[in-house]
Amino acid sequence: MANINENYLKLKAGYLFPEIARRVKVYSEKHPNAKIIRLGIGDVTLPLAPAVVDALVSSSKEMGTPEGFHGYGPEQGYSFLLKAIADNDYAPLGVKLDESEIFVSDGSKCDCGNIQEIFSGDAKIAIGDPVYPVYVDTNVMAGRTGEAGPDGRYANLIYMPSTKENGFQPDFPKERPDLIYLCFPNNPTGTVASKESLKAWVEYAKKNNSIILYDSAYEAFISEPGVPRSIYEVEGAREVAIEFRSFSKTAGFTGLRCAYIVIPKELKGKTKDGQEVSIGQLWSRRHTTKFNGVSYVTQKAAEAIYSPQGKKEIRASIDAYMSNAKLIREGLIQAGYDVFGGVNAPYIWLKTPNNLSSWDFFDQLLDKAQVVGTPGSGFGPAGEGYFRLSAFGKKDDVIEAIRRISAL
Repeated sequence: MANINENYLKLKAGYLFPEIARRVKVYSEKHPNAKIIRLGIGDVTLPLAPAVVDALVSSSKEMGTPEGFHGYGPEQGYSFLLKAIADNDYAPLGVKLDESEIFVSDGSKCDCGNIQEIFSGDAKIAIGDPVYPVYVDTNVMAGRTGEAGPDGRYANLIYMPSTKENGFQPDFPKERPDLIYLCFPNNPTGTVASKESLKAWVEYAKKNNSIILYDSAYEAFISEPGVPRSIYEVEGAREVAIEFRSFSKTAGFTGLRCAYIVIPKELKGKTKDGQEVSIGQLWSRRHTTKFNGVSYVTQKAAEAIYSPQGKKEIRASIDAYMSNAKLIREGLIQAGYDVFGGVNAPYIWLKTPNNLSSWDFFDQLLDKAQVVGTPGSGFGPAGEGYFRLSAFGKKDDVIEAIRRISAL
């Protein structure tokens, strides 16, 4: 038999969301008539915008003609979408991007997990805690960690706790990291970073020769003025940061799959003998080797969200989800919960009542209210005693879920 990559055996019992699905399945089998409301996994519920659907239809018809057929496209993305991204997502922020600095993909989850492949196997990793599990698990798979200890923390990872006491803003690690994962608006806590905070992180990265992996998948949900939408709004960030963006939650592409990653030309890594190497070129090599590109039809659909009509329709969907977030946030506060997030992000982070563990509260909520959320401990040890609810449900379900939770 072939030997396996034993790093996979270090992973904890199961990925967070499959474990949630397993528990819900067991409950449903015992209670087949229960109407379960799911506010756990951050999947969207509203249909694709009409402008997106029109683009899917027209580009599909185009593909059915000899002159309009497209086979393999450029792995980095078609120029029409790269230009739309640069002109609409970054130029209004005062950020100028070259098309060669943008790489279209089939999802930020893939990009966040795959980016670590181009860095040294002994690179030191710093992560927020709680954290999106993909950041941790993919580095475990790559062999950059030891075993998980009794507290759930993996040896050789630098944990940066984000707690109520520090405003859910991770402090600078005392040990120098090579790679720093940051996510704002944050998943799971729903909190944001100020421009001053990001400026401090950029300065820290420069001082320590670190690279920031900045996940801004939820930037479209920012509502308060002055909150940065991109780390590149900070001077000098192009020298130290990679940014991840997604159409999944912004435009409902969770089932269509399209995202992109930005790697500025100024960003460099180094070899063991100190030679500088372009990070963008390394990623391009990896991207073109392991990926054949997002389909033409999907990229035309993504381009459509930047049309005047597309922007209007996407904005309406985002506003609907944020209306749900407000309902959840205010309903929980009225019910006496300690609540965070839900203002600039579609996630609400709450303290579990009566010092219940995260999974105990999950089971209680499922059993007593038939509502599914996400245990905070699934995002890391610092998430223990907290719980995440998603605003991506249907409005009537959100209203009913809050009524049920408030009645507990």
